[in-house]
Amino acid sequence: MKLHKKVFFSLSLLLTFSGLSQRPELSSKAQISVLTCGAGSELYAAFGHTAFRIQDANLGIDYVYNYGTFDFDTPNFYSKFARGKLSYSLSGSKFSNFLYTYQLENRWVKEQLLRLNLQEKNDLFRFLENNRKPENRDYKYDFLFDNCSTKIPFVLKTVLGEKLVFGSDHLVSRFTFRELIHQNLKMNSWSSFGIDLALGAVIDKKASAKEHLFLPNYVLDQLNHTTLDGENLVERERIILDIENKTNGHYFTASPFFWLLLFMLFTATITYIDFKNDTRSRWLDFFLFFVTGIVGMFVFFLWFLTDHSATANNFNILWAFPLNSVVGFFLARHTPPPHWLSKYLMLLPVLLILTLLIWGLGIQRFPPLIWLVLITLGLRYAFLNHYFKNIHPNNR
Repeated sequence: MKLHKKVFFSLSLLLTFSGLSQRPELSSKAQISVLTCGAGSELYAAFGHTAFRIQDANLGIDYVYNYGTFDFDTPNFYSKFARGKLSYSLSGSKFSNFLYTYQLENRWVKEQLLRLNLQEKNDLFRFLENNRKPENRDYKYDFLFDNCSTKIPFVLKTVLGEKLVFGSDHLVSRFTFRELIHQNLKMNSWSSFGIDLALGAVIDKKASAKEHLFLPNYVLDQLNHTTLDGENLVERERIILDIENKTNGHYFTASPFFWLLLFMLFTATITYIDFKNDTRSRWLDFFLFFVTGIVGMFVFFLWFLTDHSATANNFNILWAFPLNSVVGFFLARHTPPPHWLSKYLMLLPVLLILTLLIWGLGIQRFPPLIWLVLITLGLRYAFLNHYFKNIHPNNR
């Protein structure tokens, strides 16, 4: 009797899981749409978001398929994130839960209903369901070329094939990747300054119409200029959450311009006093060299030791020279510095000039406020060369 019960229980489980594994066919009332979400106040949300939505009243389905999720519990999460090796995933959630998140964050949500026949809806549904399986859902994230936004046109093209045509004439202007990024950031903000510092010359080329699609707003616009079998892909567009994105207050005294200008004036004042008194403020030299060296090491790490495509060829490393972090300790000592220091100090102004040449030739666009940093460094480098050459020639 017990054996019969075990067999019956096992068969029941088998039938249950078998039923769950068989995806239902969407009914004629099914609708598939693309959701575009406005920017949030935090940097990670500053560029908006995009996802698929599938509804079917007959099946009781109202689901969002989201390619922008990752697992904080991933082993070595922060290391993988920094090195560009973190996998993102396709996840699913109820639409009500998805919408509630954006209500809490005060971010608008727009929906574009796609003009698809029943066969195309089911093809897209099956693709997303298959892509959501544990063995298929992960992908290697790339901010510019493979993210939650670029996945939308990729999936549509994969499922619908050649009958789907993306128009490109709607773009009035084409921008560089850096210009596109700045469209979503505040001017004179630490986030804008930091991103320009971390990203290299590779993002200063003009992006193609397709490459604009790493930003959700451009996907929204692109879908309105896309045809399927000669007809508009978007049947209609509506606003689900009509919320004006609120931005945090911007205080001038908290801006990078204020602090960099203040530090430039401070350095100029101390340098003038040092020059008049034939002295040298070792603590200032240590701070300048150590900080620029640490920034340079950060740039070097992102360029050479990560998989981030956007951080390559970053010539910020010229003015933020990594070896400065070591030289700063020699400048802080009261003992005579090594003999090679004078030659090293002569090299630094050359690197600043190279930075200006690369900027002027348009090879890389540096943070606009970097001129304050270059003036600060130029003043101090000139003083140090003068100090060790003319005032203390034997203290080199």
